[in-house]
Amino acid sequence: MKQNVNNVVLITGASTGIGNLSARAMAAAGHTVYATMRDVEGRNAIRAKELHDYAADHGFQLKALELDVLSQESADQAVQTIVSEQGRLDVVVHNAGHLVVGVTEAFTPEEIVKVLDTNVLGTQRVNRAALPQMRAQQAGLLLWISSTTVRGGFPPFLGPYVAAKAAMDSLAQTIAYEVARFGIETSFVVPGAFTKGTAHFPSAGHPADEQVTNAYARINHLLEEVGDRLSALTPEEADPQAVADEIARIVSLPLGTRPARSVIDYVGDGAAEVTELSEKVRIEFVQRLGLGDLLVPQAFNN
Repeated sequence: MKQNVNNVVLITGASTGIGNLSARAMAAAGHTVYATMRDVEGRNAIRAKELHDYAADHGFQLKALELDVLSQESADQAVQTIVSEQGRLDVVVHNAGHLVVGVTEAFTPEEIVKVLDTNVLGTQRVNRAALPQMRAQQAGLLLWISSTTVRGGFPPFLGPYVAAKAAMDSLAQTIAYEVARFGIETSFVVPGAFTKGTAHFPSAGHPADEQVTNAYARINHLLEEVGDRLSALTPEEADPQAVADEIARIVSLPLGTRPARSVIDYVGDGAAEVTELSEKVRIEFVQRLGLGDLLVPQAFNN
């Protein structure tokens, strides 16, 4: 059902999975959505066309747009295009990310840097492109797609990925305080593990150092079993569409009413319980510092 509000939204990593589902859900909710991805005229041309066909069939405002989070120039150009066409940018959904699976020792430092580049520094590039516009507007929403691995249980063999997600989450929370007085709101959607319905696990990267990987032969069989074990814990009704629907719901809410964190977890890894306590502690500490106004967006006159 369409909402009365129409936000101009940029979402990263929208070629597949939760990003693609979320772009469609936000468009269906009445928003103008720029579903960004790499290589829209090359390897993702078919996916871009599918989004455009979906928009045309339903009368939605949904457009695929080139944005490589590994390039500041690309991020700058994407934001410039949106602002040129729409006159504003209301929401940035930080969704782009890449999963890697393997024994941590087997990843070279350079490989781990690449994981951090995509999952952490990519958000910084997009923010550096988008925040000047949002600060000028004195309004906006940064919506971060985090992970239950940050505050919940998680299986082995995800070392670089979970480290990157934790780093992104901490950076995002700090940014939330810094932009609040410019009327910019922050919200986190925190998905648990989804072993079907996305290409997250099938497209996961693996370490290049086979010699080190082979040295862990006594536990390497667990690599094959982790996915099956997660699937066994996941109920049949678990669907990544639930994450997309929650993202669309939050984007549609009025300023000041959006949840700080929303956990979508079918596995029950404890993230919801830990989040409830950690949010209480976080809020109380910021208030003790006398900076309680940084917990909510509030535009100040220049």
